[in-house]
Amino acid sequence: MIILDPKEKQDNNTALRRDVKFLGHLLGDVLVYQGGQPLLDKVERIRELAKSRRDNSDNSDYKELKDEIAALEQPMREQVIRAFAVYFHLVNIAEQNHRIRRRREYQHQGESVMQAGSLERAVTSLKKNEISSDVIEGLLETLSLELVITAHPTEATRRSVLGIHKRIANLLDQLDHSILTTREREDLEERLFNEVVILWQTDELRDRKPTVMDEVSNGLYYFDETLFQVLPQIHQELENCLQEKYPEVDWEVPNFLRFGSWIGGDRDGNPNVTSKVTWQTLNKQRSLALRKYKQSLTQLLKVLSQSTKRVTVTDELLDSIKKDISILNENEKWKVEHEVYRCKISIMLKKLELVGKNELGYQNSEEFLQDLLLIQRSFHSHQPRKYKLKKLRQLIRQVELFGFHLATLDIRNHSGEHEAAIKELLHSVNLAEDYSNLPEEEKVRILGEVLQDPKPLKSSVENYSEETREIIHVFEMINNAHKEFGERSIEVYLVSMTQSASDLLEVLVLAKEAGIYRLGADGQIESNLNVAPLFETIDDLTDGPRIMEQLFHLGFYRKHLEEQNNLQEIMLGYSDGSKDGGTLTANWKLYKAQQEIHDMAKKYNVRLKFFHGRGGSLGRGGGPLNRSILSQPAETLGDGVKITEQGEVLSSRYSLYEIAYRSLEQATSTLLTAAAKVSSEAEQSNIRTKEWEEIMDEISADSLVKYQALVFNDEDFLTYFKQATPLPELGALNIGSRPMSRKGSDRFEDLRAIPWVFAWTQSRQLLPAWYAAGTGLQRFAKHDGNLLLLQRMYKDWPFFRSTIDNLQMALMKADLLAAKEYTTMVRDQRVAQRIFAEIEAEYNRTKNIILQITEQEDLMDHIPNIKASIQLRNPYVDPLSFFQVKVISKLREANETLPNDGLLREALLTINGIAAGIRNTG
Repeated sequence: MIILDPKEKQDNNTALRRDVKFLGHLLGDVLVYQGGQPLLDKVERIRELAKSRRDNSDNSDYKELKDEIAALEQPMREQVIRAFAVYFHLVNIAEQNHRIRRRREYQHQGESVMQAGSLERAVTSLKKNEISSDVIEGLLETLSLELVITAHPTEATRRSVLGIHKRIANLLDQLDHSILTTREREDLEERLFNEVVILWQTDELRDRKPTVMDEVSNGLYYFDETLFQVLPQIHQELENCLQEKYPEVDWEVPNFLRFGSWIGGDRDGNPNVTSKVTWQTLNKQRSLALRKYKQSLTQLLKVLSQSTKRVTVTDELLDSIKKDISILNENEKWKVEHEVYRCKISIMLKKLELVGKNELGYQNSEEFLQDLLLIQRSFHSHQPRKYKLKKLRQLIRQVELFGFHLATLDIRNHSGEHEAAIKELLHSVNLAEDYSNLPEEEKVRILGEVLQDPKPLKSSVENYSEETREIIHVFEMINNAHKEFGERSIEVYLVSMTQSASDLLEVLVLAKEAGIYRLGADGQIESNLNVAPLFETIDDLTDGPRIMEQLFHLGFYRKHLEEQNNLQEIMLGYSDGSKDGGTLTANWKLYKAQQEIHDMAKKYNVRLKFFHGRGGSLGRGGGPLNRSILSQPAETLGDGVKITEQGEVLSSRYSLYEIAYRSLEQATSTLLTAAAKVSSEAEQSNIRTKEWEEIMDEISADSLVKYQALVFNDEDFLTYFKQATPLPELGALNIGSRPMSRKGSDRFEDLRAIPWVFAWTQSRQLLPAWYAAGTGLQRFAKHDGNLLLLQRMYKDWPFFRSTIDNLQMALMKADLLAAKEYTTMVRDQRVAQRIFAEIEAEYNRTKNIILQITEQEDLMDHIPNIKASIQLRNPYVDPLSFFQVKVISKLREANETLPNDGLLREALLTINGIAAGIRNTG
C-alpha cells in the first residue's frame, strides 16, 4: 500500500522510503524478466557490499566489492551498470513525488501549519511584522524576478527518458489517492511496471549531438508542459493571499515573475548559433505561444455560451464583432448569432491563425490583449463582481507575460568578436588603421565620436569578411525581430568577457549600424537594446565598478540609459570566476562587485538589475533558487533579480507542475520578504557589518593563494585532472551543441567551466565546489575569539550561511575513498599520490572547520532531509564509480591501439548513472 497511514505521519520520510522500496521491487522484477535471476542476484550482491562498505568503519568489504566488480565481463557488466543508473532515476522520481505529497499535507492542515517558503506564510509574516499595504504595493511595483533557461550542456538524460520519468511520476502520484479501489490500484501498479520496463528498454544515450534547434525544442518543452500554466497561478495565489490578509485593498498584482531564454541566442563559443537560427527560434517560440492561446480560447468558447436573449453585453463588444466579422467566411462564423462571446472568439481564433501571415491577423500581442479585456469588461457587466471567470483572467495574465514572443531571448557573444568587426569597419572608413592595438582611452574616444555622428560607418555588407558580415546580420536580425515579434522579443545583448568600457561601446556602435540605436537631428538618442557586461574572471569582477563608472561618466551613454528607464543590467558569471579563483573567493568577489557597483551607480541615479549566471552544480554557484536570492546583498534586490536556469535544473524543477510551482513559490516568497526587509535601515545593519566584510577579505585572500597554488602553479595538476577524471570521455556524451572548449584548445584557460565541474563531480572529488575554502577559514579561526565571530556570521549573515551550507553539501556529496580509485588512472603514480594527498588534507581541513562554525556533530545535521537523501544515494553511487574507473582504464588502453565503441558506451553509461545518483553534472 502506498497510502500514508496516519500513525506513520510522525516520520516525514516513511512514505518516501515505501515508494523507493516499491519502485526498487518493480525494477527487480524487470531485471529478472530482462536478464534472469543471475542479473538480479549480481546487482543485489554488489548493492549489499556497497552498503556494507559504508556501514563498516574498517572497510572490510571494500576489497570484496572491488573484486566483485573487477570480475564482471560483458554483457553482464553493462546490465549491472544500467541497473544502478535506472535505480537512481527511480529514486529521483520518488523524491519529487514526496515533495508534492508533503506540500499537499501542509495545504490540508490549513492556516494552523503553513509550509516554509509558501506565499501564504510570506504574506502572513508581512502582516505580522506590520508591513503596510502601501509598502507592499510599492514593493510589487519594483519587484522583478526573471529566470533564464539556457542550453548549457549539463542535462545528461535524454528527452525520451525524461518523458518516461514524467509518466512514472504521474502514476506514482495517483497511487497516493485515498479512494482508489483494489482494481484501480492493481491497474496503476501494472502500468507502473510497464513504464519501468520501457525505461529499461529505452537507450539512455544520445546517438548524436543535439542541434541548436533540438535544444530550442527541449527548452520550449518546459513552457508547454508547466511554465505557461504555473506563472499565472503564482501571480494569482499571491493576489489571493494579499486579498485575504489585506482586504481593504483591491489587489492587482503586477507581472513580476517572467522567464527568458538564451537558447538560440547564445553565440559565445558556439558557431552553430547564427542569425538565421535565432530567427527560427523566435518563430518557434511564437508558434508555441499562439498554439497555447488557441487552446485557451477554444476552452473559453465552450464555456461562454451566454445569449443576448438572457444577458445584456456591452456595445463595444457588439461593435468589435461587427467591425471584424468580415474576416470569416460563412463556414467559419459562429452559427448562433445571439451567442456573442462565441462569435467574438471565433473571430479572435481566426486572427491568431493569421498572425505573421497578413494584415488581417493580430499585428501584435497588445491587440489580442485588448480583445480579451473587452470580453472581460462585458462579462463583468452581467456577472457578480466577486465571482471572476478564472479561465479568462488566466489567459489575460498569460498574454501579459508571454506576448507573442513567449520568452525574451537574450543575445550573447564574446567581446573579441565585436572588436574584430569594429576593427574592420573602422579600417574601411579610415577612422583607425589598427583599432585593436589602440589604448583604451583612444578606443573610447573614437567609439564616442561614431555614436554621436548620425552617419553610418558601413558600406555594402559584401565588402567585409564572413565573420564581420555575420555579426552585422545579427544586429539587423534584432532590428527586424523588434518589428516582427515586438521589442520584448530581444531586450538585452550580453557581452562575454567584458574587460573594458569599449567592449560595451562596440556593441552600441554595431546596434547603431543596424538602426537599433539612433541619433536624431536634434541630438536625441533612441536606443532599443540594453547592452549588458558579463564579468566572469576574478580580475574582471574586481575591475567591474571602475568599468561601469567610466561608462556612466559618458553623456551619450547616459542618454542611452535614459531610453532603458535608467536601468543597467549587469551579468555576473559564477563559473569562470570559480574556475579562476576557487568557489569561496569567487563568491566573495561576486558579492563585493555587486555592492561596489550598486553604491557607485546610486551616485549617477542609475538602477541596476544583476543577472546571476549560476549553474546547476555547487561548483558553479548552484543550489536552491530561494537560497540563491538570499545570498545576494539585500540592497541589490530592489530593481530586479535575474538568474540562469541550466541543464538538469530544468528537468528537476520544471518537468512537473507541482514541483515547478513549489520552486517558484519559494523564490517569490523569499524575494518578497527580503525586499520588505531592505526598507528598514536597521535591518540592513543587522544583516552585514563592516567587520564581517573585512573578515571575508582576509579569508578570501588566503583561500585564493591556496587554490591557485594547486590549480595554476603546480605543473602536474593539469595532467592529474585530465587523467584522474573522465574529462576526455565527456565529449562523447552528446549533451550539447556547443564545443567543450573555446577555440578547440587544450589549454586550461580555454576549457569551459561546465566540463571542468562535470569531470570533478564524476570522480567524486567535487573539487571546484569546496577546495581551498578550508585553508582560508581555518587560518582566520585559529586566532583567539575568531571562531566565535565566524559562528555569529553563520547565524546572522545570509550570504555567509549560504556559502557555508553549499560547502558542506559539496563535502557531503564528495567521497574521497571512492575518489582515490580514480588516481589509479594517472600514469605517474608519484604525481597522483602527491596531488591526491593535498586534496585529501584540504578536504579534512575544510570539513573540520565547517563543523566548528556550524556547531554540528556531522555535516548537514541541521538539514536532515537533504542529508538523508545524500546518505541514501552515496553507497549506490560507489559501484558506478568503481565500474567507471575499470571501464575507462580499459578504454584508454584499448584506444592506444584501436577504438573500442563497446567500452566507450559502458563509460558513458556510468557517467549518466553517477550524474543521476549525485543529482549534479556541470
